[in-house]
Amino acid sequence: MKEISVKGQQRTDTGKKATKLLRKEGLIPCNLYGEAETALSFSTSMSEIRKAIYTPDVYVVNLNIDGKEHKAIIKELQFHPTTDALLHADFYEINEKKAITIGIPVKLNGLAQGVRDGGKINLSIRKINVTAPYKQIPEILNIDVTNLQLGKAIKVGELSFEGLEIATSPEVVVCSVKATRASRSAAAAAAAE
Repeated sequence: MKEISVKGQQRTDTGKKATKLLRKEGLIPCNLYGEAETALSFSTSMSEIRKAIYTPDVYVVNLNIDGKEHKAIIKELQFHPTTDALLHADFYEINEKKAITIGIPVKLNGLAQGVRDGGKINLSIRKINVTAPYKQIPEILNIDVTNLQLGKAIKVGELSFEGLEIATSPEVVVCSVKATRASRSAAAAAAAE
């Protein structure tokens, strides 16, 4: 997995009033959850965290909070409902021994047979949740679709990746090939002949 470094300052004041003041200064209030019983509250600037948020990639975030290092992943982001400004970020501390569950982007490889027959491929989900130690988790999940026929779909239950346990429900459809008007008219013309 890709890594990114983010610097932050620990915050002692929490609550609505303190977070409003932080946001006025251009800082983002954050929490780090993990092995400790209480969450570590800190703040960081938007320029520090922007690269990890506005990307389809999944990053391991190397947090430097007042000189102390933490490895974490982004667990949850909260955005303003109308302006889409980042309001809050939650991080989850990781270590090499403990398995984590995280959503990994899906990439479809190959040209599906159903597309060659005139259909259109439809990607239903962009990420699949997997569980494994973070060093074993790939940056992307490659799915071969070359044998996918017209009107057929690939479900999560049909997939398997070495060293990964899939946490997404097996009934979820990853991608499918749907018939188009062109493929229907071609099939009707072939049937008429």
